[in-house]
Amino acid sequence: MTPPLSAAAINAIPIHALRADEWSAWLAERPPLIAQTASLHDFRAQAGKHILIQASDGTVDRVVFGLGDKPSGMVFGALGKDLPAGDYRIDFLPGGLTLTQAAIGFALGAYAFTHFKERKKSPPRLVGLEAAFEPADRIARAVYLARDLVNLPANVMGPDGLQAQSEALAQRIGASFSAIVGDALLDQNYPMIHAVGRAAKQSPRLLHLAWGPTNAPRVALIGKGVTFDSGGLDIKPDSAMRLMKKDMGGAANVLALTQAIAEAKLHLHLDVWIPVVENAIGADAFRPGDVLIARNGLSVEVDNTDAEGRLILADALTRAGEDSPELTLDFATLTGAARVALGQDLTPLFTDDEALAADFAEAGRDTGDMVWRLPLWDGYEAEMDCQAADMKNAGDTGQAGAILGGLFLRRFAPKSAWAHLDCYCWTLRERPGRPTGGDAQGLRAALAVLEKRYRPA
Repeated sequence: MTPPLSAAAINAIPIHALRADEWSAWLAERPPLIAQTASLHDFRAQAGKHILIQASDGTVDRVVFGLGDKPSGMVFGALGKDLPAGDYRIDFLPGGLTLTQAAIGFALGAYAFTHFKERKKSPPRLVGLEAAFEPADRIARAVYLARDLVNLPANVMGPDGLQAQSEALAQRIGASFSAIVGDALLDQNYPMIHAVGRAAKQSPRLLHLAWGPTNAPRVALIGKGVTFDSGGLDIKPDSAMRLMKKDMGGAANVLALTQAIAEAKLHLHLDVWIPVVENAIGADAFRPGDVLIARNGLSVEVDNTDAEGRLILADALTRAGEDSPELTLDFATLTGAARVALGQDLTPLFTDDEALAADFAEAGRDTGDMVWRLPLWDGYEAEMDCQAADMKNAGDTGQAGAILGGLFLRRFAPKSAWAHLDCYCWTLRERPGRPTGGDAQGLRAALAVLEKRYRPA
């Protein structure tokens, strides 16, 4: 589906949005019918709640919408989900919120995954957006793309399917595309990507998209593309395996971010690296205790085959660094420990670059796409020591798993500015703007960071 947004100033039902502390004064100046309707629905401008005010002929005259005590653009997602089909415009918006923020929230709330099942009702449409339309539509379509890719099941979105989606995106935005598939990974020195994915029916691969002028500042994006994660021989329990179609959420985020960057015409040269595997069980599966030699020459003992994402990302990060980007961002559904620490809403951010951390913190607050910095704590480096190799892919104690994942990746990341986002890419409990299912995390914050640093020429 496409976001239900329009720049056109069409006849539409007005929406009046109010903070909770504005409600009493606003209501005192309105006809008694509004107070009666509000009382009937126990409406006091609570966040995400609305009432429909009828005209004398029985049609809807306007929508009164509550923003609660802490207004945010995402609250408008409740309207995108709950309003009857029709055209609406925002007639009043309190200070502190922009029309773009409201439109993004509205569109994200209207999203539905319709690949296999038709939606029950047409979504409402927000119109009359004028200057707010282009950025809101661009961001909403990027999030829709990420959500669609994550929601597609592994029998559709396997390595072949993810490659097809990546190639299609490259064609849409005018990017170059290449893929290194199967045993060619060994020939071209991507041994850990090959080892993790070689047991699956569909071959492992490394995808590369390049966009933008070669003389522009170089930025690298890396996305974890594990299209399904059984855990390998260290097999997951069924409860942990149920959502593992989403283990390519990092790749989905990166592809969606690439689309938004290209459409915003940011002044940068973008290299996108997506290692793609299915972590399957078979006669050729990699094993606990195997020692792999990474692309950069480090030897890695496999302590746990369910810590496979960092292995494939390591080879991709090494390759990205060979082009000397000035900034590298990787997105990965890397650790359950990140969810234990921060839950499903906050995305852990790992970086040693203070300016980059500050930019992400600001962007998270501005966009509502919150990231939270966790430390790359040097004191835990010894957790990855082992006798058989330079390092192993998991720690000894089971503690600080998200930090250890970041420390592992840091050994392979470019020496310039780098950040790792350990994203969940799924919404378990529906909230305004966040339907249950696949989601983009860190995407809007990352786009804001890049827009600040690489404005269109």
